[in-house]
Amino acid sequence: MSKAQGQELRALQAALAAEHAAVYGYGVVGGRIDARRRTEARAAYDAHRARRDVLAREVEELGGEPVAAAAAYALPFAVPDAAAAVRLAAELEDRVAGVYSDLVRAAGGTRRALAAEALREAAVRAVRWRGQSVAFPGLTERAPGAPSGAAAPTR
Repeated sequence: MSKAQGQELRALQAALAAEHAAVYGYGVVGGRIDARRRTEARAAYDAHRARRDVLAREVEELGGEPVAAAAAYALPFAVPDAAAAVRLAAELEDRVAGVYSDLVRAAGGTRRALAAEALREAAVRAVRWRGQSVAFPGLTERAPGAPSGAAAPTR
């Protein structure tokens, strides 16, 4: 495997791990969100599940073993109510966008297009949840040393 393929595989694995965390996070969102936004939460959950499945196939196509989902993930903050669920949904989308920006940088061709589309979709969902946009989706708060990705798995 070339160095570029290795970087692409690592970025795919990071995106897959972020999608696993997003699916988990949307399970929490769905349990706390109010009825008027439940359809939106379900659509996001389904979109992340679909992306997760595509990424697993892409990892396998590059000869990798897809990273497994953790049993649980540490959420970035407590989610006791619908307002917190909305904040969590926006945070999940921001984190997913961050790893897709890394994948856009590492991939080429069809995979780069896939990553760019996923980044765009995450940014649009984040705007819908938050009610406002950011200048550079996927690059917010990406200071040196700041982790990409979603909530950390709990052990």
